[in-house]
Amino acid sequence: MPLRTLLRHLAAGRFARVQALTGAATAAAAHRVLHLLLRTAPLPPLPHLVSLVRWSRAQFRAPLPLPLHALLLARLASHRLYPLLRSELHALAAARLHSPPSILRALLAASSPAAPPLIADMLVCALATDSQPLPAYEAFLFAGDNYPRHRPSVFSVNRLLSALVDAGRADLAERAFRAALRRRISPDLFTFNIVISGLCKAGQLRKAGDVAKDIRAWGLTPSVVTYNTLIAGYCKRGRTGRMYHVDTLLKEMIEAGISPDEVTFNVLINGYCSDSNLAAALRVFEEMKEQGIAASAVTYAALVCGFCGEGKVEEGVKLVDEMQDLGLAPNVATMNNVLNGFCKKGMMADAENWIHGMVQRSVEPNVVTYTVLIDGYRRLGKMKDAVAVMDAMAGKGISPNVRSYNCLIAGFTHNGDWRNVSGLLDEMKEKGVCADIVTYNTLIGALCCKGDVRKAVRLLDEMVMVGVEPKHLTYNTIIHGYCEKGNIKSAYEIRTRMEKDRKRANVVTYNVFIKYLCRMGKMEEANELLNEMLEKGLVPNEVTYETIKEGMMEKGYVPDVRGVTCSESSQNLSST
Repeated sequence: MPLRTLLRHLAAGRFARVQALTGAATAAAAHRVLHLLLRTAPLPPLPHLVSLVRWSRAQFRAPLPLPLHALLLARLASHRLYPLLRSELHALAAARLHSPPSILRALLAASSPAAPPLIADMLVCALATDSQPLPAYEAFLFAGDNYPRHRPSVFSVNRLLSALVDAGRADLAERAFRAALRRRISPDLFTFNIVISGLCKAGQLRKAGDVAKDIRAWGLTPSVVTYNTLIAGYCKRGRTGRMYHVDTLLKEMIEAGISPDEVTFNVLINGYCSDSNLAAALRVFEEMKEQGIAASAVTYAALVCGFCGEGKVEEGVKLVDEMQDLGLAPNVATMNNVLNGFCKKGMMADAENWIHGMVQRSVEPNVVTYTVLIDGYRRLGKMKDAVAVMDAMAGKGISPNVRSYNCLIAGFTHNGDWRNVSGLLDEMKEKGVCADIVTYNTLIGALCCKGDVRKAVRLLDEMVMVGVEPKHLTYNTIIHGYCEKGNIKSAYEIRTRMEKDRKRANVVTYNVFIKYLCRMGKMEEANELLNEMLEKGLVPNEVTYETIKEGMMEKGYVPDVRGVTCSESSQNLSST
């Protein structure tokens, strides 16, 4: 068969003729034809060969053997056909058949020494784009180990960092960032912002701040995005004094000549609302208006949530009216926040009217809406009304979720109505609604309250079996249940089980044991546990001090805190 005829059919895309001429009736036969063409001198036009590859994949639904694919990639790289090279790398990444090291080793065998580093860089991009952050990281490390002099592109590094951050692997993103700097990459501002974002999401705010300080050392200037990310990090993940750090960052930002934008103001308003500082949130809101930045639905949603969360539901309603006057449509979450405000204040008639008004405002109530209403009636002990809401929700075609059931279960267990609890649990099974940690904690708490601790332990066994991880609250509730029954041995066994589950006894655990021992007059044992708690670095809380005062000192026993004299401990605890 003349090669010229075959190439003419390839160029015209007549793959049926190619198949007839070559006898390539199987994937293996097609691969042999491709291998021969890739080894032909002079090399046929590579775009035609790539078309043959794509036809073969579609026709036989079989990937190319890795050595053959590596040969194709090497040829594309040597001829600088980068768009086709990227396309084939994306196909290779999407197939998920080979590890990055095996791909890169195959390239070493198929190409000149210059090609693999370039292809490795593009492979990192392909894997990151295909939502494979860990293989992308593996390819990045392999390239660094095997081609130490090759400088990765900032584009591929940024793709890798973004993929790792999106996957919640800020630790690996930071390592990749440091490794890229050692490999002499020239980072851009986007590189720094990605790393800062990842560290903020992981709550590593100090590290994020240190990375931000390095920006200027690279001849770059932080942007509004940089500061917005840091401010949002402190607002969402910061601890005590977090808004002090926010104020410092805002001052630094303004001094650097960077003007706050809508995102900055929204983050600040949300942060102050979360910190229960509504006055500061309103000041920021007014300043936003003064600077000519239009408030968005996001701005109003944060304010509504803040005011309703603090019980100022009337102000929340006014804000919803104001946003509608401005042509901003409140979403169902904003409307639900107002509803929650009414329910927390026990204003159930207003809550019912609010739901009717939602429809008039073209906002459809959802499962959260009705669950909030159910919980409102549950708080007031009006379980008939709560059940009626559940029935009405089902009548509107809205399926209750686990939170809806948890509200009813909490109400019925509080009333000791175990028949209805059992009925709800059966209904959950029938409808495929899986119990969650709240369901189990509610049931365990109720069983322990009525002294049925063994059943509570059986529920603990069940939740572990079905894959629901017990929390400290779960274990501490059962420990408290056993202590109330005077079964200290079983209480200690639960503590041992908790610690085997990699959950250290916390201050609540110690409080339960110390209070029980004091009640039983076992002061020395209680004192020993108090010292153990302090030695483990746990900080006593109000309950601890109350137990020491009422359970020990008022009974004439002065605790002997190791490292503190008796008179000092007596004086300190009395003042507390």
